[in-house]
Amino acid sequence: MNEPSKFPLFAPGLDPGPSFVDLLRRVAPDAPAPLAAADPAAARFDIAHGTTVVAIRSAEGVVMAGDRRATAGVAIANRRIEKVFAADEHSGVAIAGAAGPAVEMVRLFQVQLRHYEKVEGEQLSLEGKANQLAQMVRANLPAAMQGFLVVPLFAGYDHRRRRGRVFSYDATGGKYEEADYMANGSGGVHAKNWIKAGWTEGLAAAEAVSLAIRSLFAAADEDAATGGPDLVRGIYPMVAIIDTDGFRLLDDDDVAARSQELLGGPERGGNETREADADGGTAS
Repeated sequence: MNEPSKFPLFAPGLDPGPSFVDLLRRVAPDAPAPLAAADPAAARFDIAHGTTVVAIRSAEGVVMAGDRRATAGVAIANRRIEKVFAADEHSGVAIAGAAGPAVEMVRLFQVQLRHYEKVEGEQLSLEGKANQLAQMVRANLPAAMQGFLVVPLFAGYDHRRRRGRVFSYDATGGKYEEADYMANGSGGVHAKNWIKAGWTEGLAAAEAVSLAIRSLFAAADEDAATGGPDLVRGIYPMVAIIDTDGFRLLDDDDVAARSQELLGGPERGGNETREADADGGTAS
């Protein structure tokens, strides 16, 4: 006498294939929470994400800036995260995406550039640095497919061309040189639209700094994940200038003064900023 099979049988169109998770779904669709957690979609957890960063080419070089907020789902994970880093003496990286892998990628990138300089006795070309970072972003693709996406901006002063240059990347490591400016992150589209309205050829570095701060303020006004200037806690965007003199971060007092001027009265442009924003200055 043949005993009934102890293994579940499925019609051809319902075969779960080699997926153990799909098998669990079909055999025990009403499984308790621990079993349901075997589904990766059910096991998702909130990780800290950096949000909006910008890079703007100026007459002297490049200005990079980023807000200070990191979010985990709908919660604020960190109010003072750093998103703008020196890659080496004349280049910088601004990060958006999963904060942990992004910071680790920047640290490794810094070490690789220092190692090349020690071995070769000279700095890698700006194009070579951009290509190296592209390889690192590409190597992160498996993690990106699991939600740990890292999308940096890279910029620097090119001594061979005697100008600033800006590069952006996609999740597959694709490298794209931007002519004049770029913004990444959840508020990137709003920041980029603001920069587009205010950028002109030959923009001075001081003007580019003000434009970067204004663009982040506009992004924060539209995107909840982007942090605006926080006068109560004294938290302001990170801003860096890269030119022939190298990479340098502006001190907090300087950025605070510019941010407070942005939020000031009509004689200092504060109301005009809000009116322009209300009229669609940051519309996507």
